[in-house]
Amino acid sequence: MRHVISVLLQNEVGALTRMTGLFSTRGYNIDSLNVAPTDNPAVSRVTLVIEGSDAAIAQLNTQLAKLVDVVNIHDMTLGEHFERELAIVKLKLATGGYARVLKLASDFGAEILDDAQNSCTIQLTGQLADIDAFVKRAAEIGTLSAVARSGSVAVSKGEVVLSSYARVHRLTG
Repeated sequence: MRHVISVLLQNEVGALTRMTGLFSTRGYNIDSLNVAPTDNPAVSRVTLVIEGSDAAIAQLNTQLAKLVDVVNIHDMTLGEHFERELAIVKLKLATGGYARVLKLASDFGAEILDDAQNSCTIQLTGQLADIDAFVKRAAEIGTLSAVARSGSVAVSKGEVVLSSYARVHRLTG
C-alpha cells in the first residue's frame, strides 16, 4: 500500500540523512521526498511517499518517532487528506503544436510559462493522477525536453494538525 507520511524534523545538519537512513537500512525505497521550511526556522516539514504493508509502515513510523530529530509524525493515509504535486513540463513543439498546448493547458487548468516553439514550458498543480495524465498528453503533442515534479505535499483534512497529532491519535495507526 502507498503511504504518505509527513514529519516535522529539526532543521539540523544530518537530520534528514538520519531519517532517510532508517528507511534504506530496512530495505524501503522512498518514492517521493519533499522537504520545505515551516513557520518555525528550527523545524522543516518532510513529506515522503513509500510503499509497504500497513503493519510494516506502522513499525517504521514507530522507529522514526524515536529519532531525536523528529518533532512529530503523521501517516496521512490513516485519514482523509489533501495531496498535491507541482509539475513543470518543457516541450519542443512541431509546427501547429502550440494550439494543442493551449487546449491541453485549458483542459487541465495549467499555466503556460514560456510559449517558445523549442521550449514551451507549462506548469500544473494537481492530484498525482492528473499530473500523470497531463504529462502523457503533453508527450503526444511534442517532444518532452524536461519534466520536473515536486513530489507530494499533503495536509490532513479537518482539525487534525501535525503538531497536535500525537496528542489526539496513536502514531502507529
